[in-house]
Formats: sequence, C-alpha cells, structure tokens
Amino acid sequence: MKMQMLSSREAAAMISVQPQTLRLYRHKGIGPKYIRLGGPHGRVIYDPVDLETWLKERRYSSTSEEAALQARRKSAES
Repeated sequence: MKMQMLSSREAAAMISVQPQTLRLYRHKGIGPKYIRLGGPHGRVIYDPVDLETWLKERRYSSTSEEAALQARRKSAES
C-alpha cells in the first residue's frame, strides 16, 4: 500500500487556501496536522486524511452551532 502525501501547495489547493495561508496556520497552530521532514527547516508534507479531518471539524449547520463549538474549544484550551 503506497501512502500518497501532499506538498504544501497541493494541500493548500485541497482546502482552498493559498500556500502562505497554510504556512500561517502552521505558525499559529490552527491548521491541519502536518509532517516535517529533515529537521526544523525541512520540507512539510500533509496526509490527505488529516486534511479531510480538519475540514470536517469545521463543518457547521448554523452560525450559532459554530459559535457554541468555538466557545467550547476555547474553554478547553484554557
């Protein structure tokens, strides 16, 4: 079984953001999980499963549901 990983550019396209936005998400710790190869300045790749999971976690049926879930996440971080 071959695991197909995505480059930052491919991952950004998959979630409909610019590569720079994905980089900012990594910096802030708010983006999808990623894998860094080759040390602190190495190449970053993404597993499509992690991208899909991250997107599903941001799926809401109303703005009130979104606000309630975000409030719970913030309180859990405290």
